[in-house]
Amino acid sequence: MSEGTMQRRAQRDQRDQRAKRLNRVLVCAAAVPVMLVAAGCSSDSGSGDSTDKAANAAASASASPSPTVEAAAYDKLPESCKALSKKTLKDLVPKSKSGKEGKSDDISTRGSCSWNSLDNNGVKGSQFRWLNVSMLRFESDATRGSGDKLAQQYYEKQVQDAQAAEGAKGVKSEPVSGTGDQATAVRYDLKKKEGTFKQQTIVTRVENVVVTLDYNGAGLAGDKSPSADEMAKDAKKAAKEAVAAVSDANGAGGGKASGDPSKPASKSPSEEPSKEASQGASKDSSASPSKTPSKKS
Repeated sequence: MSEGTMQRRAQRDQRDQRAKRLNRVLVCAAAVPVMLVAAGCSSDSGSGDSTDKAANAAASASASPSPTVEAAAYDKLPESCKALSKKTLKDLVPKSKSGKEGKSDDISTRGSCSWNSLDNNGVKGSQFRWLNVSMLRFESDATRGSGDKLAQQYYEKQVQDAQAAEGAKGVKSEPVSGTGDQATAVRYDLKKKEGTFKQQTIVTRVENVVVTLDYNGAGLAGDKSPSADEMAKDAKKAAKEAVAAVSDANGAGGGKASGDPSKPASKSPSEEPSKEASQGASKDSSASPSKTPSKKS
């Protein structure tokens, strides 16, 4: 091999090596922008996801409505001792001169009144009557529910308590129509040393108010017992009148408070009916018959 040939081969080898190095440089240079673009996309994607999640959470929070409840229908009660007409009182408790108003820390929320009547006929015996009307009003509360719902719960409890009265014999219950939104009559006999008392309890719910009417009577000193059917009829009539008094106290026809169902609900007067209010009628009805009515001199 001549010297010229060897020199040309060496030059060709050098050119080939330079071409390979140049190709490697071009490949690396082309790869750098691709990596940068990929890294940039990855970074943008993460940032966008975080922003979108935060925006969605804020939108969801702002879209959640605050708790609301329908305003109570009635915002006051009638005077408890004036809830029944003079004629009704004359029929049910003829010898009563005036009613005894029960204690209440808020007469717009709870009230009660009771009447006693003793028709003393000396040796021929006596007729005793006792009447009590109690009213409890519930206001709507965003956490506890509407006034109607709270009143219904209390109404059901009052009916159950009447049906489970201590010492009650021959308990009977029946629905009463045409009196408020719901009404139940509970009747039974209650034997005491003075005689057998005929007990009538009418529990009524009208909107957000519960009216409980207790009426009992007995024949004393040998006099005959009163007719339970007649007493039941009188008690139902009086309960219907008391319910009408609630409606009248809030304006003709009652209706929603301030005529605006969307009115924000006010706070409930109490978390639960006070013991005084929830037990007032039952205490009086159980206590009164046990007292021996004093005879007129």
